[in-house]
Amino acid sequence: MTSLSSGPAAASSAPALSRIRVGSAPDSWGVWFPDDPQQVPWRRFLDEVAQSGYEWIELGPYGYLPTDPAVLLEETARRGLKVSAGTVFTGLHHGEAVWEKTWAHVADNASLAQAMGASHLVVIPSFWRDDKTGEVLEPDTLTPEQWRNLTTLTERLGREVRERYGLRIVVHPHADTHIDSEENVVRFLDGTDSGQVSLCLDTGHYAYCGGDSVKLIETYGSRIGYLHLKQVDPEILAGVRAEGTPFGPAVARGVMCEPPTGVPALGPVLEAAQKLDVDLFAIVEQDMYPCEADAPLPIAQRTRAFLRSCGA
Repeated sequence: MTSLSSGPAAASSAPALSRIRVGSAPDSWGVWFPDDPQQVPWRRFLDEVAQSGYEWIELGPYGYLPTDPAVLLEETARRGLKVSAGTVFTGLHHGEAVWEKTWAHVADNASLAQAMGASHLVVIPSFWRDDKTGEVLEPDTLTPEQWRNLTTLTERLGREVRERYGLRIVVHPHADTHIDSEENVVRFLDGTDSGQVSLCLDTGHYAYCGGDSVKLIETYGSRIGYLHLKQVDPEILAGVRAEGTPFGPAVARGVMCEPPTGVPALGPVLEAAQKLDVDLFAIVEQDMYPCEADAPLPIAQRTRAFLRSCGA
């Protein structure tokens, strides 16, 4: 983590958040897919994330960054970067029928994350409606049987990823998935083994779905294994909620905004996380797909300075 004594934002009265390791991710550069002409090239992402003052990154969508560990280790090391986690998408509520396909996807990501020295695998539930087109793919609520599938297979995933790759899974509540609101997040946590399944609390997604991140940290602190730092624009959020806008088009409208202009306030979130007295990654993810190629760097630099002013 960058020292508080470096950079123009160092003159802050905020206490150092010594247990918080700040990073960023391809998402903050408008990267959602392994290959897309609207996204910045991967070398530019690595150059600019390092230039912004971050030391930790996530892998992003599998195939965006090089999947050869030797190549990626060289490219990250010479920029002073380290990898905190990989990311996978799962639809485990569909039951055993999807396990083998899911595991093949997980294994590729977990193997690369392990080779890069990462400690976590971020697990995102599958969307109930398409994030680009808004097409409804399945009901937005789960049956009791689907909840059982989701919880038991997620526990299995946690065990097998830990045994085979030495990584901890952290499940990411996400808009337009079945783990979204406070009610569904709490139901998921109460239905899973704390020894196998932790949470990646994304402050923006949780606020998008009406949740209070500080309250969740204070109530379920032992289950918080990872943070994504993000804010939502309350005015745009009110509009997309009223209109039932899918998540992808909502992002294109700017619902996820640059800190500290949105909600939740990140200072109190970081302070609550520090009180847990465990080491936590806090990875900045400002959903910006699609965006102009020159937009992410200045935003990332300002965001890093803002987080330093919070003590991180």
